[in-house]
Amino acid sequence: MSSPQHPFAQSPYQVRFEWGTDGLARLAPADIVVVVDVLRFSSSVIQAVERGETVVMDAASRAVSINGVAVAEAASGLVLMGGLRNAAAVAGAVLAEQERRGERTSVAVVAAGELTSRERGARLRFAVEDLFGAGAIIAALADRGIDHSSPEAAAAAEAFRPLRGAMRHLLTASGSGRELADRVDEVHAAAAVDASSVVPVLRGGAFEAFAAGTP
Repeated sequence: MSSPQHPFAQSPYQVRFEWGTDGLARLAPADIVVVVDVLRFSSSVIQAVERGETVVMDAASRAVSINGVAVAEAASGLVLMGGLRNAAAVAGAVLAEQERRGERTSVAVVAAGELTSRERGARLRFAVEDLFGAGAIIAALADRGIDHSSPEAAAAAEAFRPLRGAMRHLLTASGSGRELADRVDEVHAAAAVDASSVVPVLRGGAFEAFAAGTP
């Protein structure tokens, strides 16, 4: 893990942004880590928790997303699951946690990205849907006054803002979306900005609904 003084740790900033488990390790430790894996881990977990389910990080979860699970398992502190579908809700949960703590609370938004293959040693591929998902959350945080963002985080937010209204088209047309052409309904659900008020939080190896005021 990076020391807080490392140039890539983004430690001077309250809101930080990186990619994958290596990126998470580069960041200074944060009070809250938001895992973003829009297609399909974040969105499937969000929708399951909407239905009142608890999602255990097990073999079934890894079958959906090896990299998303890996980021969640490597994270410490309060671990939330976010995406386009619940960006505003995640920002609200972060603000509620900061108010509960009574002090400035640091946030690491980590995009999972996509693996080039499922083989060991596979490289992480840039995934535009995760950039947009992270940017939506960072923009929503800024709208609530949590706006001391690193340049990396600010760039992600500004990638999302002007394209907010085109998410459905952009996700469907992206490489990841085309790969999931037989699951287009899932892609459309993942692209629905702020359709959900649910924020999954990782507790005891499973995601459940975040409740404000609960440590």
